[in-house]
Amino acid sequence: MPAEWALFRAASDGRTHDVTAARHGHITSHLRAVGLAAFADLGFLGLDGDVDNPVVITGYRAARSRQLTAAQKEANKLIARERAANEHGIADLKNWRIITKLRLNPKHATALLRALLVLTKAEITR
Repeated sequence: MPAEWALFRAASDGRTHDVTAARHGHITSHLRAVGLAAFADLGFLGLDGDVDNPVVITGYRAARSRQLTAAQKEANKLIARERAANEHGIADLKNWRIITKLRLNPKHATALLRALLVLTKAEITR
């Protein structure tokens, strides 16, 4: 197993919110330890407390009283572009109904989903 795969924790039940799972799995400290960063959606805002050197990069959210600047909109587009390949891989797994029909211990499901994402990525790059 590659060293960077040590970042990925075992799957948890679907009731667990992504940010909660990331906090319990200490994702930010694992990313820092191996010198990697991750792009995330706006649901992960506030996960990484280090504003000077973030490892979880999220976009910007507009508030009622404050619209996004042109630079913030461009940053959101760049982040969305980078996240697209992974989002497509997860969408493929959902379309193939692998995730919905999976009735395994989450520990075993994690290995299966890792392998399927690698195969999906290999197919996309072909």
